[in-house]
Amino acid sequence: MWGCGWLNGTGLVEELPACQDLQLVLLVLSLLGLLVGVPVGLCYNALLVLANLHSKASMTMPDVYFVNMAVAGLVLSALAPVHLLSPLSSRRVCRDSQWPLWSVGSEVHVALQIPFNVSSLVAMYSTAFLSLDHYIERVLPRTYMASVYNTRHVCGFVWGGALLTSFSSLLFYICSHVSARALECAKMQNTEAADAMLVFIGYVVPALAALYALVLLSRVHREDTPLDRDEGRLEPSAHRLLVATVCTQFGLWTPHYLTLLGCTVFVSRGKPMDAHYLGLVDFAKDVSKLLAFCSSFVTPILYHYMNQSFPAKLRRLMKKLPWGNRHCSPDHAGVQQVLA
Repeated sequence: MWGCGWLNGTGLVEELPACQDLQLVLLVLSLLGLLVGVPVGLCYNALLVLANLHSKASMTMPDVYFVNMAVAGLVLSALAPVHLLSPLSSRRVCRDSQWPLWSVGSEVHVALQIPFNVSSLVAMYSTAFLSLDHYIERVLPRTYMASVYNTRHVCGFVWGGALLTSFSSLLFYICSHVSARALECAKMQNTEAADAMLVFIGYVVPALAALYALVLLSRVHREDTPLDRDEGRLEPSAHRLLVATVCTQFGLWTPHYLTLLGCTVFVSRGKPMDAHYLGLVDFAKDVSKLLAFCSSFVTPILYHYMNQSFPAKLRRLMKKLPWGNRHCSPDHAGVQQVLA
């Protein structure tokens, strides 16, 4: 899974033992992520979705956003084993793969990359819109501008926009097969342009929106207004959950988009890169993708332990399950004797 080939071009043999230790550490972390993180992510995300859908009447604006992030987390958890266990020679960012089945532009690569991009866009934009709507609800409670009804429409827009943005990968794949017949497709084979667009739309825009919302929230949080005593405002734990979610999502996804941007800049220069730097970029891409997959189980855990209403929803869901109704029935005969 992990290799030290990116140090071969340096000629420093003494660095190889240290690299082998790093390789062992990353291998252990990857196995822990696959054996522990993936099942935990699938379980927590599924419980988050089912518990909130079972209690639709009590869902709030943040709950709708977290349900969408949980659905994206389910997709990421399902894709994690395939991405992390793919052959080492296939996970190359800035060069052609030695495995044609896994090479950039192949059917398998496109089939795996599109749901990954869609899930990443949904997670980032859900976090950004959650920050903005939280600020609106904090400043203007009871206005229904950030209501559950409006939030569901916003989340539908997020999923549609993510699908349209990731559709560019499918267009590049189609044009790679019909470029000899259509001159227009020959102009669309620049995958670096698609990566740059994904970095701008999928990371820069939601990051600026979330940062702007956090700045506004910090200003409002320092001021004691009569709205703080309004019973209709969000509970204080929602603010802590928001800050933890924003820091977690952007902290775990930032390395992925930075390596994607770095590879795009290197390739756009048009100069051949040394094998050492190519291997280093591939290694950074693997580490950043491992961190990105960690977001699929870290976020629902934060929601579970920081949302005060979620345990009650989970208990109501468990009572509806077949094994949740197994309790001792009261002894009506004994009760009648006591009353007599």
